[in-house]
Amino acid sequence: MKKFAVIGLGRFGKKLAVALSMSEAEVIAIDIKRDEIDSIRDQVSHAVRLDSTDEQALISQGVDKADVAVVGIGQRRGGFEAAILTVVNLKNMGVKNIYARAINLVSGQVFKAVGATEVVYPEIEAAQRWAYKLIAPQVTDKIDFAPGYSLARISAGDSFHSKTLVDLQLRKKFNVNLIAIKRGKFAADEKEGKIINVPMPKTIIYKEDILMVSGSDINLAKLPQD
Repeated sequence: MKKFAVIGLGRFGKKLAVALSMSEAEVIAIDIKRDEIDSIRDQVSHAVRLDSTDEQALISQGVDKADVAVVGIGQRRGGFEAAILTVVNLKNMGVKNIYARAINLVSGQVFKAVGATEVVYPEIEAAQRWAYKLIAPQVTDKIDFAPGYSLARISAGDSFHSKTLVDLQLRKKFNVNLIAIKRGKFAADEKEGKIINVPMPKTIIYKEDILMVSGSDINLAKLPQD
């Protein structure tokens, strides 16, 4: 079982700690505020109030043995300095995987410079996801696998109904590749939920089929919405 230390129990840290715990991971939740510790005590393996800028205090709770440490300390009113010192402590303690929550790219660069292995930008990432969702509502799920490129799931609209891949010309018109199809309720003579792993040129698409496609985010957003 992996051991996680989540340091800083604001909105991000608390939700992350609880989610990890629900996945049956061992979670040490740490904050300097007693009320934050009390609010999460029954939802994680161990919750402790301490100052994470104190390296010995962290070691006394076994944080040096964590597989992953996440620093989610709020960065206002001296929080940024505390977060930096915490990352430095974790690095000195030999924690191999250190994730730091940053509110902007500049603070992220600082965290990387002092030893964070990964930087998380929840506010920026959430804004980007919502912007894309508003621009391309037909894309219901998206997995980023390279900057600007994604694997996405879309629901086929009326403009796709009863057309073959040759008719649709997804690669030629949109520079998008169709990877797989999950049949919907309008698929003729085929069971709903059937998976077609290798769509062929003569494969017919029906309204509400789920299409797994890959391409650039810009091109995926251009796919028909109806």
